[in-house]
Amino acid sequence: MSNISVKQRNQRYTDQGEGDVIILLYGLFGSVKNFHPLIQHLSQTHRVIVPIFPFYEMGIAVNIYSLTEFVHELTEDLELEKFHLLGNSMGGHIALLYTLKYPGKVESLILSGSSGLYENGMGDTYPRRGDYDYIKAKAEFTFYDPRTASKELVDEIYETVNSRRAIQIISLAKSTIRNNIEKELYKIHAPCCLIWGRNDTITPPQVAKDFQRLIPHAELHWINECGHVPMLERPGKFNELLDHFLQSVYKTLH
Repeated sequence: MSNISVKQRNQRYTDQGEGDVIILLYGLFGSVKNFHPLIQHLSQTHRVIVPIFPFYEMGIAVNIYSLTEFVHELTEDLELEKFHLLGNSMGGHIALLYTLKYPGKVESLILSGSSGLYENGMGDTYPRRGDYDYIKAKAEFTFYDPRTASKELVDEIYETVNSRRAIQIISLAKSTIRNNIEKELYKIHAPCCLIWGRNDTITPPQVAKDFQRLIPHAELHWINECGHVPMLERPGKFNELLDHFLQSVYKTLH
């Protein structure tokens, strides 16, 4: 989407639309592109901000906590008092950590394929540098319909794991897996919506059920024939469920 504006302060975020603020957080192998259909939809009614994670600029200091602080610093710079927070995969994990640390700023929390409890990662042999077919197979594994893993998406992941960035990827993945926040989730009191692909192989359906059990006021919605990134694979259904939740939150708050 060429009409998404990218702010120039080291391209730290994208910003589009007007209205109540919703912040979108993508996962380890994701990017703003994962949210293009969602941004297009939400920006009709909301101000949509997507932080661009400085995975590689942080060097060996990058971890799940430093990225959470990056989000906080950005919200402070933008003088955002309250906002909705939506995270996919590792982005959901960061959203959870942020909500736990800064509960007064989060109007509602939306999680999809979130880590934080259990995830089925790329495997002990990952990354296989130079093995394009392996990367392609792993990318396709993320979706119910492997065709969702476009050549552009696979090429982007392949380029990442064959660059000097691989060490940061491994470090960040390990910090994510080590950080299990099961015992902290009872502290979350913001309205929470879980939108999960019923065929998610990375964070399987049981993970969604556990989140629903552990987070007070959490509601769970399934999308059939859908994998780990519902907003990209089944955007129409995802948007419908999200709209309904945001409307219910708005009525409660106003």
